Amino acid sequence: MVEYRPRVVDDELARRMSVMGAVLVDGPKAAGKTATASQVAQTVLRLDVDRSARAALQTYPEQLFTYPTPILFDEWQEAPEIWNLVRRAVDDSADKGQYLLTGSATPRDDARLHSGAGRIARLRMRPMTLFESGHSNGSVSLADLLNGADLGGAPSDLTVPDIIERIVAGGWPDTLRFGERDAREWLEAYVLNIAEVDLPALGTRRNPGNILRLFASLGRASGTPLNRSVLELEVGGEGGAVASETLARYLDALDRLMLIEPLPAWRPHMRSRVRLRTSPVHHFVDPSVGLAALGVGSRELLADLEAAGLQFESMALRDLRVYAQPLRGRFSSWRDSKSGHEVDAVLELADGRWAAFEFKLGEAAADVAATSLLRFRDTVDVGKHGAPSALVVITGGRFAYRRSDGVIVVPIAALRP
Repeated sequence: MVEYRPRVVDDELARRMSVMGAVLVDGPKAAGKTATASQVAQTVLRLDVDRSARAALQTYPEQLFTYPTPILFDEWQEAPEIWNLVRRAVDDSADKGQYLLTGSATPRDDARLHSGAGRIARLRMRPMTLFESGHSNGSVSLADLLNGADLGGAPSDLTVPDIIERIVAGGWPDTLRFGERDAREWLEAYVLNIAEVDLPALGTRRNPGNILRLFASLGRASGTPLNRSVLELEVGGEGGAVASETLARYLDALDRLMLIEPLPAWRPHMRSRVRLRTSPVHHFVDPSVGLAALGVGSRELLADLEAAGLQFESMALRDLRVYAQPLRGRFSSWRDSKSGHEVDAVLELADGRWAAFEFKLGEAAADVAATSLLRFRDTVDVGKHGAPSALVVITGGRFAYRRSDGVIVVPIAALRP
């Protein structure tokens, strides 16, 4: 039996189960949702493979709720009617933490499905961070940074080639013990399965060749706003550009599978009138997906450090999203359309605090990134937004330190929640 590695969402799941009757844990396929939910479940019903359980739903569904609780309904979207049954069971009991649902696809909106508000809590789960996989020493806490704590701890011992190998292999629990070659084979099969099985299962005709070309195009576009005209041409291949409606359906399907997480544009109050970009910046939930579609490994990325930097940005954002989720944080991007000045990510917390981040694979680029962050801070109307809680450069380097100008430099392989 594979040993379970603790996840950041473990504590979040426990908190939600203590106050709600049911919890939905969703996220992309193979992110580890079932393993995490199974740690607290007394009963596991796998609705994607258990035909008897699905048949029982059609005849006598109440019998599924007689098992010891908490009951986990795994891949609940395979039998969407379970949603309303869980909601009703929660209504009929005052007990908390009775039911868990996990899913790797969002069913289409259905008027027959109650929202579940007040009964079913939602929890997003993403692939593993470097801290969860054991590749970050965890000497620097994101929460502590935002609270102004002093820096300390051991330097990172992960080299740039090591980091690039982690970008290629991704944060998938199934690939954790693999070398790069085996991880790439697993990922190629993962992407092919999405194109040939999972997307068609959503109910709309799909062209697997188009989908694979879309994955590759999105892999090249990582960390940039999407150019839909270019995507339509690249996805269509030799057959010519696909229709804009077709591309929109493909992107919607990937969103429903929770494989893409665009970074929306931040629209702050500014000290001066500037024209801000409004289009989101594209990111896969894990950069390894796009790289697998491109057939790119660490050798190719080491030969093209500019491309490696964009993929590093996606991995850093993946980790920060996981670390900030317990803080109820939301990430955005920012760019002045006239000057081209931009920052990679802005974090807003529920209490009104905010912080800005730049991602640089190379340790030596910290000076340029710090200058960009300070310039950005000076454009924001702090009278309305407040001063930033932190300006942070995340690097692929070794050392964490606070510069004399207040900007914090932190290695990605030293971060934790």
